[in-house]
Amino acid sequence: QVQVTESGGGLVQAGGSLRLSCAASGRTFSHYAMGWFRQAPGKEREFIATIGWSGRTTYYADSVKGRFTISRDNDKSTVYLQMNSLKPDDTAVYYCAVVRTPFYTSPDSRLYDYWGQGTQVTVSS
Repeated sequence: QVQVTESGGGLVQAGGSLRLSCAASGRTFSHYAMGWFRQAPGKEREFIATIGWSGRTTYYADSVKGRFTISRDNDKSTVYLQMNSLKPDDTAVYYCAVVRTPFYTSPDSRLYDYWGQGTQVTVSS
């Protein structure tokens, strides 16, 4: 059974930084792309970033490009999201997910089949 667990959320002032972590188990972690998504109250889930199975390929939403960095440690079966220059608009529940197909990377949330429970990020102005 695949398990995905996020951590690292919290309250931060605008301009600050947070680092989210996501541990996954139950699959050969190094074969699967991982993605970060977020959902703010009253809004649809939004793609943030994805990283390919080897870590060489990354994609970012325009809204976070240059501020957020996704990375992974396959030895630890963990993916990270370093968030800098945070803005109040970044306030949301952040979710980590595993893509359905091995050796395939996509920003489309419909192609991810295992999701964590989410971690709250709140950015105060």
